[in-house]
Amino acid sequence: MAGQVVISAVAGAGFQMIFGDFTEVVLEALKNNSQFKPSLKRLADMLEEMAPSIKRIESFNRELDQPKQLEGLKGLMKKGNDLVSKCSKIHKYNYYKRPLYNKKLLKLGKEIRDHITRLQLQGIADTKEILHTQRQLNDQIGKLSMTLSNGDWVDSSKSYSNTILAGVCSPPLLKVDPVGLEIPLSEMRIKLLNDETSQHIVLSAPGGCGKTTLATALCQQGDVKDKFKSNIFFVNVPKLRNLMVIVKMIFQHKEIELPDFRSEEDAANHLERLFQQIGPDPILLVLDDVWPGSQSILDKLKFRIENYKILVTSRYEFPSFGSTYKLKTLNLADAMTLFQKFSFPLDQQSYAPDQEILEEMVKWCRGFPLVISVVGKSLCRKSAAEWRKRLGECSKPASILSDNEILNCLQSSVEALDDNVAAKECFMDLGSFPEDQRIPAATLIDMKDANEDDGSYNEHFVMQHDLLRELAIRGSNSGSIEHRKRVLLEIIENKIPEWLMEQDQLSIRAKLLSISTDEKFSSSWSTMQAPEVEVLLLNFQTEKFSLPEFIERMNKLKVLVLHNYGFVPAELSNFPLLGSLSNLKRIRLEKVSIPSLFLTSMKWRKLEKMSLVMCNIDQAFDKSTNKISDAFPKLVDLTIDYCNDLEELPTGFCDLVLLRKLSITNCHKLLALPEDMGNLLDLEVLRLNSCIELTGLPGSIGRLHKLQILDLSECLSVTELPEQIGQLHDLRKLYMIECSSCELPSSVANLVRLKEVIGDQETAMSWNRFKPCLPSLTIKVHKENNLNWLG
Repeated sequence: MAGQVVISAVAGAGFQMIFGDFTEVVLEALKNNSQFKPSLKRLADMLEEMAPSIKRIESFNRELDQPKQLEGLKGLMKKGNDLVSKCSKIHKYNYYKRPLYNKKLLKLGKEIRDHITRLQLQGIADTKEILHTQRQLNDQIGKLSMTLSNGDWVDSSKSYSNTILAGVCSPPLLKVDPVGLEIPLSEMRIKLLNDETSQHIVLSAPGGCGKTTLATALCQQGDVKDKFKSNIFFVNVPKLRNLMVIVKMIFQHKEIELPDFRSEEDAANHLERLFQQIGPDPILLVLDDVWPGSQSILDKLKFRIENYKILVTSRYEFPSFGSTYKLKTLNLADAMTLFQKFSFPLDQQSYAPDQEILEEMVKWCRGFPLVISVVGKSLCRKSAAEWRKRLGECSKPASILSDNEILNCLQSSVEALDDNVAAKECFMDLGSFPEDQRIPAATLIDMKDANEDDGSYNEHFVMQHDLLRELAIRGSNSGSIEHRKRVLLEIIENKIPEWLMEQDQLSIRAKLLSISTDEKFSSSWSTMQAPEVEVLLLNFQTEKFSLPEFIERMNKLKVLVLHNYGFVPAELSNFPLLGSLSNLKRIRLEKVSIPSLFLTSMKWRKLEKMSLVMCNIDQAFDKSTNKISDAFPKLVDLTIDYCNDLEELPTGFCDLVLLRKLSITNCHKLLALPEDMGNLLDLEVLRLNSCIELTGLPGSIGRLHKLQILDLSECLSVTELPEQIGQLHDLRKLYMIECSSCELPSSVANLVRLKEVIGDQETAMSWNRFKPCLPSLTIKVHKENNLNWLG
């Protein structure tokens, strides 16, 4: 009924027609799209409320005969159509884009309301007054139109993690031009642009030669982007990735509902039909870092489609697949340029050896960009004695021909870390994660049982070159199984490593155990004893995952990480086994559906930190009669990130009085915090960024006298801070990025220890008027970095 009122109110020609079309699109999306329902409902209600104003503005426009005055608003409506259409295509398990597009919808509604309000204020009731003030109206509306037609509302795509989110299969971004690849780049460009050349190209070279860098640079060439446009798909193909996963990634990139593939052949058929629909537009599929066992994947991706090209990067040539381009190592001049870039950064004071020593060191790197970068960085800011020592270690005459020799070359840089035990241990830990996957910095910190200062590492990730990963694995795998410090298992298609199959009762004495499985793993675990393990990582990709039974005998386990790299949250079985882990201090669960944390068999007596990332948690904190403070008596650090079904915190949450760090971020259904939030008297860090439906802070927050860091960035529905905010006398740092609509109470002048406010331009201006009262305050305007961490 409300929709009919709106549409009838704006029916007619011109701008009213555009407004009516947009309203109809919003109402249709509201009817069929539950995941964006709150934001779409808010937008629809606003449009209904604005309908009479739109009719009146259109009337003024006819009187003035100035159709261009509404161009900015028309632009907003048209872009709004595109935005709502995109929202309708986003998969319900796309944890990153759902909150991002929710923010865009909220920002769009605000922009439209503000624009209409300003136009309405400029309107005059009768024609004589309109004509009399025509020049003033033209000036004002013209400025508004110019501002909004520049597309400023699109800034809502900014995410607080300093990232412009890209598609799943977008090419990585190169921050600087690659050194020494000008000729290969030109030659490969011709191959891609020339329709007469082979449709299938293999870019081959040993590891560390720069294949991925060259392929990435190709995708960023202007004429390559002009030809293939949005049809460039860049996919990593590590050992644990099969054809069905590759196809799912491409479908997710195009924001198409994922089909339920019955087999790899079925997946290939779906992809071929998708590419046929995209055609005849040119298509470029880049398959990066393909291993020799993936020949069958390449063959199944050969479709007879016009203007469809495949570029493969690999250490292997795959002669039956297509033409091969062999990438050479860098010449001495380019190698010198690259080496000096890493060993002598412009902003650092560093010892510079004489030319002879420098040339000898560069020659030893044999022109491999990876070796040059690693060795160069390891020598940055080192003394003359260290340079001479390293040169002596590297003086053995050898030509690097194989991957093993490259690893030997890199090994010296790892050995140079012997005087920095923490850095070396961290490097070795990197081998515990699957190939070509983002590694959360917070996980690395948990593995070392260390503490980050303010919880900001939740936004940082690490990517590693596969050769460096192999180097870490090689170091971990030296020596017999019984005496290794780390045991790293990789299970592909249920094929258990032979050394594990040969022993009925394998006893592992390692401190760290990492098990990585692919999407075909059946959760059939072998018998294993691991009584000394303190850190356990389970990396998996299946939609259902059963915890291994040997976990209940890990009496010394302190850190547990469950990381699902699949597409949807996995269902866990054997979860009660965790109740036997009496020494568990830290747990991180990523992309899983969490059963109840309050089962009678569950004991979290020593748990100090819990991180729930991209999880379904509606069952985790169920309506149990158990008190949450009894279940987690020692919890001091809690992170809940991208948990889209979190609408409220559980009853008794604020009885967790030992909490020092609380991070609830990107949970866009969270509406409010508990009124007794002030009971968390030990809280030092509170992060709420990107909780876009959160409407405000409770007044009791003023009792958090130990709070030092508060992050409200992109809490778009928070329109004012409570007066009690001024009672946070120990507050040192405040993040308010994208909080321009949030009003500041006069009590913020009492925040005498506040050292830093980080916000957008408008927020910074709001804080400037309090500077005289807060002489120690520094106001920083946040600048967005163009990082492609989803690609």
